[in-house]
Amino acid sequence: MPNFEARTHEGAGHLRVTLVGECDLAVRDELHAALDAAVQASPLVVVDLTELDFLDSSGVHGLVVAHIEAQARGGRVALVNAGGAVADVLDITGVGALLGTVSGEAAGG
Repeated sequence: MPNFEARTHEGAGHLRVTLVGECDLAVRDELHAALDAAVQASPLVVVDLTELDFLDSSGVHGLVVAHIEAQARGGRVALVNAGGAVADVLDITGVGALLGTVSGEAAGG
């Protein structure tokens, strides 16, 4: 059984999707469903990576797809709290720079 969870919480002017555990091919559909629902519901989706231990190319792809879908709707997906190997993957792939981060209340949770 995959060690992954995507929790969505409503914030002031945004939705926060907290990714927990390991995000890989086994959870691709769950990731896409969570991000797609958030993008459709809010112009700003903040993806919190504090509790994410692993991110592979499937997860990176899911983030990019969400970014493209959000832009098509006039919205945005941003990342917060990436660390360790997850931050390295986002840096190496350029996805961290593509999506960027947010500040203020949206960044804090």
